[in-house]
Amino acid sequence: MSNIKRVCVFASSCNYLDKSFYDAAEELGDLLGKAGFDMVYGGSSLGLMWTCAKKVKENGSQIIGVMPEKLHNMGVHTDECVELFVTPCMRSRKAKMDEISDAVVALPGGFGTLEELSEMIVQKQLGYNQKPIILLNTNGFYNKLVAFFEEIIAQNFARDVARKLYYIADTPFDAVEYLKNYMAENVAVTKEHIYKR
Repeated sequence: MSNIKRVCVFASSCNYLDKSFYDAAEELGDLLGKAGFDMVYGGSSLGLMWTCAKKVKENGSQIIGVMPEKLHNMGVHTDECVELFVTPCMRSRKAKMDEISDAVVALPGGFGTLEELSEMIVQKQLGYNQKPIILLNTNGFYNKLVAFFEEIIAQNFARDVARKLYYIADTPFDAVEYLKNYMAENVAVTKEHIYKR
């Protein structure tokens, strides 16, 4: 059984996506809340972020928001968070989200989600943490990104073991079961392990 308490969810803040993406975000929020996981997220009252977060709260768990000052001043935050951290910038936002969470789930999202996900994979690759990193592949959204990951490995820009850094979940149920049963592996971070095949 894992020791995960807080799950960081990266996701789109867009309100104009296909309904299936919101349905999956709702289902994930239901399952996280019922399983007793608290959710760390961007603090937004919009998009997949809020769709997931409000379901976590409705099912008895807490939501913790982390939002950069510029977005906070736009008024896109929610007052439903048990805590809302306002950071100077996006970089400090990511650092805070990393600091206070035990796991990462990336729902479909745009460039911000991609950038957040990439940083967390590198953090794990270099041994800064052993957190589970899950891509929730609703409607095959991440298929081309995962294919690109395979190209990175095939062209020797990353080693084969990089596949162990992340998990592809096709459904919210699959994602939450992975969180429940996650066992961290020690990541080798010697020069030989990182730079030699």
